[in-house]
Amino acid sequence: MRSERSIVHVDLDAFFASAEQLDDASCRGRPVLVGGLGARSVVAAASYEARAHGCRSAMPMAEARRRCPSAIVRPVRMHRYVELSRQFMETLRSFSPAVEALSLDEAFVDLTGTERLLGDAAQTVRRLVDRVHASTGLHCSAGLAQSKFVAKIASDLRKPRGLVMVPAAGLMQFLAPLAISRLWGVGPVAEERFRRLGYLKFGDLQSATRERVLADLGSAGERAWLLAQGIDERPVESDHERKSIGHEETFGEDITDPRQLREILLRQVESVSGQLRSRGLSARTVTLKIRRPDFTTMTRQASAGAATDSTAQLWRTASALLDAWRAAEWSPVRLLGVSLSGFGGVEEVEGLFPDPDAARERRLDAATDALRRRFGESVIRRAGGA
Repeated sequence: MRSERSIVHVDLDAFFASAEQLDDASCRGRPVLVGGLGARSVVAAASYEARAHGCRSAMPMAEARRRCPSAIVRPVRMHRYVELSRQFMETLRSFSPAVEALSLDEAFVDLTGTERLLGDAAQTVRRLVDRVHASTGLHCSAGLAQSKFVAKIASDLRKPRGLVMVPAAGLMQFLAPLAISRLWGVGPVAEERFRRLGYLKFGDLQSATRERVLADLGSAGERAWLLAQGIDERPVESDHERKSIGHEETFGEDITDPRQLREILLRQVESVSGQLRSRGLSARTVTLKIRRPDFTTMTRQASAGAATDSTAQLWRTASALLDAWRAAEWSPVRLLGVSLSGFGGVEEVEGLFPDPDAARERRLDAATDALRRRFGESVIRRAGGA
């Protein structure tokens, strides 16, 4: 690891729910759930007040409302969230051009080499957090470290409004007491395997030799051992370098209902297609990512001859990938995600001889966008089907 790097992970706290509290004073300080009210609707976001009652994202809305009957339920307003996300990312780019957006509400920022212009990285992060609040009205948590992996862990430790900085000299001591479940890629099944082998904390991996960990865990052991030492050389990839835009969710409880899974996927497609249009891009390739309870991870991919930014077209591709997987090998799902790649500009969508159906879908996107901006996300909904 290059100790001179200064990497920040910034994450807006309870983003969708916080946006509702920002825009509606009656929601502030009260439990808020974002999502639909249908029989199979799921929670898109829960405020920290609602989380205190055991509510969380991807939980069936009916269950969340049973746990917190006093919760205020607000519909998803994706266009408002995209607008706030754009302000958030612009603020981050005012500190460094190397900003890697992971989703609407979180990003890595590489502050390496900015000391001469901005001063000490620790002070810069404090100013960054303050400026995010000033520009968006939202609070965030941030972690500063020498790698993306450690910065991400640091930002998660003291939510909400947390600020954790990990100096190079204290890296191993910082990681050692952390539970092994914080290691990337370790879900409940993998965690049990680690525990059976005596790896309960990062420190247990740190104190073992690389050879022993490889013998115990096979090929996964190499990555686990390196991360336990805080070794992660991945660079921060700025937007113009990024090869994909994605959205994925890990569920607190495995999703066993295919219709619930489709609703979650539809919401993800609406999110990534909104990001695509906000950046003036179109995409040719849709990739579906699925992780089972045993941590087996699969991807399914489909590419079209022409790029598109149409939510309807991207949803048709994504739902077809999900349906094909369900027909071949359905099982409960721990993680679901979708990503878009094969980027082109908006002009590629139009083409020399525009497709009438594609043009109609673009007009539909524009019309529904306008309705949602004015009346909220629930005024018109896409049907996911079963």
